[in-house]
Amino acid sequence: MTKVIQPFHLLVIALASWLSRHQLTVIDYLIEENRVLKEQLEGKRLRFTDEQRIRLAVKAKALGRRALDELETLVTPDTLLSWHRKLIAQKWTYARKGPGRPRVAQEITDLVLRMARENTSWGYDRIQGALANVGHVVAPNTVKNIRHGIEPAPERKRRTSWKTFLKSHWDIMAATDFFTVDVWTVRGLMSYYVLFVMRLKTRSVYIAGVTTAPNSAYMKQVARNLTDVSDGFLVNSRYLIMDRDTKFTNDFRGHLDREGVKPVRCPVRAPNCNAFAERFVRSIKDECLDRMILFGEASLRRTLRTYVFHYHAERNHQGVGNRLLEPLAKVGSTDDPIHCRERLGGMLNFYYREAA
Repeated sequence: MTKVIQPFHLLVIALASWLSRHQLTVIDYLIEENRVLKEQLEGKRLRFTDEQRIRLAVKAKALGRRALDELETLVTPDTLLSWHRKLIAQKWTYARKGPGRPRVAQEITDLVLRMARENTSWGYDRIQGALANVGHVVAPNTVKNIRHGIEPAPERKRRTSWKTFLKSHWDIMAATDFFTVDVWTVRGLMSYYVLFVMRLKTRSVYIAGVTTAPNSAYMKQVARNLTDVSDGFLVNSRYLIMDRDTKFTNDFRGHLDREGVKPVRCPVRAPNCNAFAERFVRSIKDECLDRMILFGEASLRRTLRTYVFHYHAERNHQGVGNRLLEPLAKVGSTDDPIHCRERLGGMLNFYYREAA
């Protein structure tokens, strides 16, 4: 006897068939979209968050290995399944609550490293004692284990950093260097060489010479001026840092040495060894010279005098606590009216309070 299919059943079968075809179309589109996305990545690695890994791992486990092999997934099936294994492992991983050696406090670590860097001859026991002085009681082995690239005292004390050398000789140390300025003259554009000297402790600067021809005779006269017993800029200095520029001639260095100022020549191509002088060159060029067109030597000298005065009395210096080197105005007051002093047509400004 033939079973008659009711119209409702036919409708259900037709709807199920349509839904199946629709889902297959959606899946084909998503697979193609993934394929296009992978082509756009061009082999670049995707970065997933932990939450995204968990979501993909759960879905991948439900599909199974065979289905994953047939799909164009963003990551390999092995990766998806390994994420699922890690997800399961996390369920059985508990935080450790047993005994164990606690980590050294960050404050103690920072103090150990600071003491080791600032005191090259201190060993583990000496640092341990210094820590006890400030309330931190630790064992010598604790100090020993905090290395972070710091060598033991016997090796460390044989090396004196350039920074340590400079600080230990602040009072008697000076630095010098040249920089060039292009100036328009009646003979056209000419390059002037400006020689300056700086006291490292105070950062005070002295323009020692301005010339187009820094030859041996000129440099020897500059050396005489710098070491003059009455008003020479280097009277109280014992070391003068300079680079290996040939303009610092043998006569120049020899005269300084005879007058008790030892020339300290930097290694080749090591501008950081004369960093303070290099920083002054950058300051005067960025703040002044590179923003001006100079006509004649007199214009250059006037500009240098103006900037050096501003540098000493009106410019804050981060290297000395962001303060003025030689303040002339009232500093720090909040009661008096504020004034602005302009130099070089407003290129250099100084804001100050003047007593009423």
